[in-house]
Amino acid sequence: MKDKIHPQYKEATISCVCGETIHTRSTKPVIHVDICSKCHPFFTGKQKLIDSAGRVEKFAKRSALKKQGKAKPAAAKPEAPKAEEDNKA
Repeated sequence: MKDKIHPQYKEATISCVCGETIHTRSTKPVIHVDICSKCHPFFTGKQKLIDSAGRVEKFAKRSALKKQGKAKPAAAKPEAPKAEEDNKA
């Protein structure tokens, strides 16, 4: 390896929004993260469902309608004027 081109690998502190602090080694001395292994749903087994503007309820409603066979019909498309009618005028 070449000399003087590699970054310094030193002690680092990783801090999460939940308050967890992890000490490790990195090229950056301080790292802030939004989610860690203590608060991530994959590791904790707790699922946090974030519903934006009722999307979950909207999906559940559509799903229930499809199961009942009452899906709303497709919107009717407006007909384009025929070329023959334009030529007569």
